[in-house]
Amino acid sequence: MQTERASESEQTERRDPKVVVGAAIIADGRVLACARSAPPEVAGMWEFPGGKVEPGESETAALVRECAEELAVRVEIGDRVGRNVRMAHGRSVLKVYAARLLHGDRPKALEHSALRWLSAAELDTVTWLPADAPIVAALRPLLLAD
Repeated sequence: MQTERASESEQTERRDPKVVVGAAIIADGRVLACARSAPPEVAGMWEFPGGKVEPGESETAALVRECAEELAVRVEIGDRVGRNVRMAHGRSVLKVYAARLLHGDRPKALEHSALRWLSAAELDTVTWLPADAPIVAALRPLLLAD
């Protein structure tokens, strides 16, 4: 009987969660919130823009790419906001970074149904995706300091 053993790198890939990055884009004491348009079970819920980190890509490079693809903006990535948030039954982890718009760029809703700029007092006026909700509390002091 012949058996195959997974290589160490294959085992590591299975154990390590995929990294999803989000951008808390802050301007004038407000953060950009984006309403999901799909899939149906989360459509209308709000999130920070971002997406999966591709193989060989840094987290910050992924955020710059995702903001360009989703919002047609250029951003400068700052410090982490909040803690790692486990998603998809532990198969993914969300990491959110503060960001700021560059060159006077204005976000366009290319992949979202709506965009809103929220002040610290308005953060609880939208329904956040479960993964993004824990970041909101950590974000509040940043908005008040901006």
